[in-house]
Amino acid sequence: MKKNVLTIIAGAAVVAMGAAEPAAAQEANLLFGSTSASSSHYGYIVAVGQLLNEKTDGIRANVVETGAAVDNIRRMERGQMDLGIITSNVAQHAFAGTHEFEGRAQDLRLLWIYTGAPQNVVVRTDSGVTSLEGLKGMRFNPGIRGSATETTTEAVFDTLGLTADYVRGSTTDMADAIKDNRLAGYVKSGTGNKVDASTMDIATFTDIAILGLTPEQADKIRADMPDISVVDVPAGASDGVPAYTTWSFGVGVGAPSTMDDEVAYQIVKTVMENVDAQAAALSTLKDADLGALTMQYGTIPLHPGAARYYEEAGIAIPAKLKAE
Repeated sequence: MKKNVLTIIAGAAVVAMGAAEPAAAQEANLLFGSTSASSSHYGYIVAVGQLLNEKTDGIRANVVETGAAVDNIRRMERGQMDLGIITSNVAQHAFAGTHEFEGRAQDLRLLWIYTGAPQNVVVRTDSGVTSLEGLKGMRFNPGIRGSATETTTEAVFDTLGLTADYVRGSTTDMADAIKDNRLAGYVKSGTGNKVDASTMDIATFTDIAILGLTPEQADKIRADMPDISVVDVPAGASDGVPAYTTWSFGVGVGAPSTMDDEVAYQIVKTVMENVDAQAAALSTLKDADLGALTMQYGTIPLHPGAARYYEEAGIAIPAKLKAE
């Protein structure tokens, strides 16, 4: 299989010098696309990068802050990233060449899924907005620019006939705008059944509420948007927030099929066998079964190297995750 670009360059440099350690020529220097540095998912990817660097011989992971899933997939297409955060719904669109990737099917394969991500519609309570319909005409951020959250929010709103005055930007900029009362709110991926770090930060400045789906809205999403899930989040996602229903997707890591099979195998093996180290960065991973999450949420074929690990581990791979 084709190695990543940086590895090939490193190997060529070794040949040019005429003498070097053979292992250096084989080292895989990987650019690992993440998301906004203010997101808890960024901290998770940094922890995974450190884990790979410490536990996996011949692999060097370099984490890069990006605009999240859609941005990562586009950068992988251009050869600017070797692997990166993806979401189950955007990955399916990219693989099939639909939605934001219309007519441009991507060479994308799944490595692993690490969590489900409820999409939290967070608003200032003093905005007076108490339902999704109430966002009409309100300045509102649908998700950070280039993220799966942004594209999915817009698709959900279109499906439900909802509107808002969309404002684009990074997580940090949007969180600051909400604190300063320049925005009514935003949509932000949660981590498990908890709000993320940026939402917790906003809540220290102003009271917040989370807007849920009505039963009718939930039924319409189930019927019209099979690429995402509808989930019930219990009370306690943030202090004083009651139970609510929202849309969700799986969050994981993908790579082009051209990633070397052995590199993909070693990455997945290290991740699957060192979950405790990851849970220190993302508490919802405590006692998580990453193999089961991958089989449950995955929507595109596994990378051959990843599939090899799961098969060796005795994990049954569903037909939808097998390459044709």
